[in-house]
Amino acid sequence: MARIAGVNIPNNKRVSIALTYIHGIGLTTGAKICAQAGIEGSTRVDSLNDEQVSAIRHVIEESYKVEGDLRRDVSMNMKHLMDIGCYRGLRHRRSLPTRGQRTHTNARTRRGRAKPIAGKKV
Repeated sequence: MARIAGVNIPNNKRVSIALTYIHGIGLTTGAKICAQAGIEGSTRVDSLNDEQVSAIRHVIEESYKVEGDLRRDVSMNMKHLMDIGCYRGLRHRRSLPTRGQRTHTNARTRRGRAKPIAGKKV
């Protein structure tokens, strides 16, 4: 198993797909990283040699913010919004959707399970 940016990459997948296991890298970014490292995206991870793995590591370290750094930046941005007391910060603090979605009937993922109200008939 190749270890890139602190994440074990699965061996049986193509390189561009396997890179998506790293937080902050999606399909498009994975394809760009393969192109910058000079590796064909359809190559399997288990057929990579050490030089190719180090080339991928080098591209990611230089050009992209991934894993811990990215998570820390996102959480610091949310904390900043909460500290200054803006509307988005208040929505983050109350665990409600921040981008204008309706909450009357939806937003169960963000709000949690529905709590039954005692004595209410449907």
